[in-house]
Amino acid sequence: MNIYYTDVFTIDLPRGHRFPLQKYRALRDAVTDLGDPDLNLVIPPAVSRELLVQVHSPVFVEAVHSGSLSAEQERAIGLPWSQGLVQRSLRSVGGTVAAAQSAVQDGLSVSLAGGTHHASYAEAAGFCVFNDVAVAACGLLQGHGAERVLIVDCDVHQGEGTAEMISGHNSIFQVSIHSARNFPHRKSVSDIDISLPDGCGDAQYLANLRDGVESALHRFKPDFMFYIAGADILAEDRLGRLGVSLAGAGARDAYVLAQAAAAQLPVAVVMGGGYAEPIEKSVAVHCQTVELAMTSWRARRQAHNTLA
Repeated sequence: MNIYYTDVFTIDLPRGHRFPLQKYRALRDAVTDLGDPDLNLVIPPAVSRELLVQVHSPVFVEAVHSGSLSAEQERAIGLPWSQGLVQRSLRSVGGTVAAAQSAVQDGLSVSLAGGTHHASYAEAAGFCVFNDVAVAACGLLQGHGAERVLIVDCDVHQGEGTAEMISGHNSIFQVSIHSARNFPHRKSVSDIDISLPDGCGDAQYLANLRDGVESALHRFKPDFMFYIAGADILAEDRLGRLGVSLAGAGARDAYVLAQAAAAQLPVAVVMGGGYAEPIEKSVAVHCQTVELAMTSWRARRQAHNTLA
């Protein structure tokens, strides 16, 4: 199974700015340490400007590339502009694009980044510069890799940027399950929004997730799935507000992957947020997601070989 990772692990930050880029290096190392012979770690190419402007404002894309963002736009990102930020953002989107293309061929693929769902057509927000899933979905739809794309967004924060970008787009459908009282303070309208109360634990989370995913599969009948597997649902996450355990996060992943397999949907899995302290708790959630994806990928391959 192909697993894509972005090899830009440092960006220039002035004193006082915090962004958990160390999570991504630690996750890459943890996945490598699994020593799984079926695991193929790949550094993806940066996304092309041509694909970005199919989804984002060309003026905004140019401003990011050239470093001409306004002070207000930089504040919305939560990070100052730097060449490292640009390269990190382009490679992160490239990883999701590559994972989607790989999933079309192999059934399932993973990017160890992505889930930048706060970015909208002409705006960055909440550590998200470009919207990787929206860009990759557009690439699939234009390249005939899919006709009906389902996004299952399980980050603790609502994917308001994605919701805005796909509004009225009959070929893309989003389920967002998120903390009701968390960022963003102004929510957008997804096809299915599931807002959860503070402290929501495993049983309540999973019951709501099942209702949302089953409804989406029945109503939309997709032929491809993006799964944003946020680690920030964890009770220990400092930006979370929910009360899900590591085991509960694993049950979430296993359920979504099983539903996709049962519907014979190719799946591109991206990581989304994770801000626990220590950050190793978030890494454990993400690494568990990768391990469960590997299990699902093997089951798919075995079923295919049996039928063949």
